[in-house]
Amino acid sequence: MTVQRTDVVDVVTMQLVLSDATVLPVTTELGFSSGDPYTIRATFSGQSAMSTWLFGRELLQEGISATEDHPAGLGDVRIWRDEDPAYVLIALYGVEGEALLACPLDPLERFLATTATLVPLGHESDSIQDQITALIASLSS
Repeated sequence: MTVQRTDVVDVVTMQLVLSDATVLPVTTELGFSSGDPYTIRATFSGQSAMSTWLFGRELLQEGISATEDHPAGLGDVRIWRDEDPAYVLIALYGVEGEALLACPLDPLERFLATTATLVPLGHESDSIQDQITALIASLSS
C-alpha cells in the first residue's frame, strides 16, 4: 500500500449545528495532495468521535458561492454560503446520520488558494498525466 503525501494541511474549527440549534466545536483537518488533485480529505474530530470524508476540491470551490436553494453537490456532501456571508455550511449525509457544519469562510478560501498554487483549478489532469502514463505502461506489460 502506498502512503499518499499531503501537500497542504490546514486545521479549521467548525461548528456542528444540532437540531435544537445548539453548536458544538469540531476540529477539522483539511488535506490536499497534488498526487490526488481532485480530492479534499476532511477529518472531523469532536469530543468523542472522528470521521474522515473525501470530496471534490471543485465542490468546495463551488460551494463557497452557492446558495441554500442551489447548493453545490447532489450527493452525500452539499455546500453553500450561509445567510451570514462570513460562513459556509457543509451538510454531510451518511449511513449513520446527517451533520450540518458551519465553517468560517476565510480559512476555506486560504486553503483553496494554497491548493491552487500547487495545482491550478482546471489543470488537475495535467498534474497527474505522468501517473496515468505509468499506470497504462504497467497494465500493458
